[in-house]
Amino acid sequence: MQRAQRAVALVCVSLLLVATAGATTTKAVAGRKPNPWFEAGQKRSAQAEAHAREPARARNLILFVGDGMGISTISAARIFAGQQHGGAGEAHRLSFERFPHLGLVKVYNTDQQVPDSAGTMTAICSGVKTKAGVLGVDESVVFDDYTSVEQSRVSTLFEQAEARGIKTGLVSTARLTHATPAACYAHAPNRAWENDAALPDAARRAGFPDLARQLLEFPHGDGIDVMLGGGRNNFVAATSPGPGQTLPPTNRLDARVLPIIWRHKTEGRVYLTTARALDALDLARTRQLLGLFAPEHLSFALDRAAATSAEPSLPQMTEVALRLLQLENAPQGFVLLVEGGRIDHAHHLNNAHRALVETIELSKAVVRALELSDPAKTLVVVTADHSHPLTLAGYATRGNPILGWVNENDAATQKPTLARDGFGQPYSTLQYAAGPGNEAPSDAQPAGAKRFPHLPNRWRHPWRQTTPATSDPDPQAADHLQNAGVPLSIGVHSGEDVAVYATGPGAYLFGGVLEQSALYHLMVRALGWNDDGGGD
Repeated sequence: MQRAQRAVALVCVSLLLVATAGATTTKAVAGRKPNPWFEAGQKRSAQAEAHAREPARARNLILFVGDGMGISTISAARIFAGQQHGGAGEAHRLSFERFPHLGLVKVYNTDQQVPDSAGTMTAICSGVKTKAGVLGVDESVVFDDYTSVEQSRVSTLFEQAEARGIKTGLVSTARLTHATPAACYAHAPNRAWENDAALPDAARRAGFPDLARQLLEFPHGDGIDVMLGGGRNNFVAATSPGPGQTLPPTNRLDARVLPIIWRHKTEGRVYLTTARALDALDLARTRQLLGLFAPEHLSFALDRAAATSAEPSLPQMTEVALRLLQLENAPQGFVLLVEGGRIDHAHHLNNAHRALVETIELSKAVVRALELSDPAKTLVVVTADHSHPLTLAGYATRGNPILGWVNENDAATQKPTLARDGFGQPYSTLQYAAGPGNEAPSDAQPAGAKRFPHLPNRWRHPWRQTTPATSDPDPQAADHLQNAGVPLSIGVHSGEDVAVYATGPGAYLFGGVLEQSALYHLMVRALGWNDDGGGD
């Protein structure tokens, strides 16, 4: 009888704790209008906190986002990296796969089952799910209508960090005005508004700031402290096409050179355009740093040796950013985004080779970050904004080249035998559900399926730099395009869950199946921002 009474008492206490957690974490936050996504994220972060015995607070946050880096991409990159080191590959692990905590993240937008990068990164950076194609606004925004931005605006992690006197940084292999980095600082009803030439006439006449202006005119704190990536054309007036560009680059209409204006506004600001200048940077004399190393996106890592612009690598940019953010020990801490942006771009081409190399580059940048940061004070989170429909198919023998044709174990001969499809042709382990790699007969192939034009669409897809013109027949060649089940001119995203990996103070919060918007709340809780009434 006493045992039963104790059990009932324990259940009552547990229910009370759960009810209390829900009641205390879904309170209204000053300056925010009620939002169900935000409130659900608050509740999820409180539930995660309840699992910890000794909550630890992080002073610093490093958020790595592999754009398009789904679980199948990680699996294939892991094998590829292991095989490059002379092993079979399957037992290898990328750097972040050694993190002690991980979970799964649901990535849909409020209006799309399969998402885009703008809506997903807005969820990660603000705690609010929203529509595809918009930045820093909730789902009440009207696409392409600048007048709807003010009432739908949501506060971002980077705005809150700057308001607290915390240093901030953005590093990307894509344009700094591209969706993922832009979601950290911008508020816009269309992610394509990267410079004033992309604005509708009404928005331009009203003085609505394009994304390049929003980055360099960031009104919170003293502005973003470190900004390293590509997209120089969005910040300057007209220039000549860069190497490998088949179309004229985008340019500003207002003829302003925004980096020079930014540099002259405050002492200690440095603007760079080459890797050599980045190497020679005097950190002691640098208060804030802007590096725009390519007219558009940076080159794929596999092609960087041939790039005439002498672009830096993702690990190199990550190292410089961390060294600058930690000068004088950064007493208030720092928040840094590092994006492997070109994983996604290679996948859109059905070019798995480059996608895997870009994923390994991100893994190397994680290693550099771990070496340069204090593990007792720094939360490191690695995740993706969405996935791509890459598959590992067939019954390839152990150690078969991940980019090669499938060789299966033959029970009769006890030797690997080349697998063949229903037409008697070999097929590769890596394949895509849809995209430009389709190998259908030419008379059955849709126009454009084997070409990469700059398609006229609202999101300015990036297939105009260092991309293969045709598919190399060797499946292990850099320019080989994996087969696709559905022939399309460009590859598409996929909607399955992505992974999140975490290490450092507060990493225990990142577990289970999470709404993508909950990631913001978990990061804020790990940083302890909710304790002073901000963040959550």
